[in-house]
Amino acid sequence: MSNNIYLPHIAVIKDIKEETGDIKTFTLAFKDREWKRSFSFRPGQFMMVSVFQAGEVPISISSSPTQPGNLQLSIKKAGSLTGKIHEHKVGDEIGLRGPYGRSFPVERLIGKNLLFVAGGIGLAPLRSLINYALDKRTEFGRVTILHGARTPSDIPFRHELSLWPKERDVKVLVTVDRPDSKWRGSVGPVTTLWNKADLSGQDTLAIICGPPVMISFVVMDLLKMGFSEDDIISTLERHMKCGVGKCGHCSIGHQLTCVDGPVFTYREMKELPTDL
Repeated sequence: MSNNIYLPHIAVIKDIKEETGDIKTFTLAFKDREWKRSFSFRPGQFMMVSVFQAGEVPISISSSPTQPGNLQLSIKKAGSLTGKIHEHKVGDEIGLRGPYGRSFPVERLIGKNLLFVAGGIGLAPLRSLINYALDKRTEFGRVTILHGARTPSDIPFRHELSLWPKERDVKVLVTVDRPDSKWRGSVGPVTTLWNKADLSGQDTLAIICGPPVMISFVVMDLLKMGFSEDDIISTLERHMKCGVGKCGHCSIGHQLTCVDGPVFTYREMKELPTDL
């Protein structure tokens, strides 16, 4: 097996699920049996996904390590490269490097109530941790999941959003910015769900992922509610090229998002020379 850290492993697309008009979940399996057997990851890590003769893009893992065998990546069509990935069919091959990055602090979450706040495709990396926590239900306290989308048709993982509340002590609340004629749920930004969520900063850790402006408003509200800066955990998006801390494209001051992140506490984030 090659020791070249930039050489991707070949994976076969086993299944494709269309989540929304521009988000698809790809279920992948490595061709190399030994690599497939030994591969492991933690919630919050990402893969470098390569389309041959086109380039690479970092994508968060959306499946849970508690459900081994196949790897899932939920990919939003947001540019030419992700557009090419969306053109792939079941049976096609792509390249994968990883997993990379600092994961969510799973051990620190054990025994705590968990608050997940997601915006749009930000639910994908949180999905990995949500399913991890639900598969190990006795190790965690109350689970609250808040999700905001632009419109009802932009809500991904609809099936799981309907299944998760059936678990013990799990609450799921969804809101949209622009409702359609059939929508009967909440309307407005995800922060409008606070009064329905029955939240307390005591023994609760918040895990956030979404657009930077959403993260900013969510963090401000959580601080007002009494959450400590160390109990607010989020992700930072930067243009990651190599994934292994060599090229410096994702640097924020002295930190490299691909190695030191993408997961940070708010205390760590506010000390970086950048806005949320």
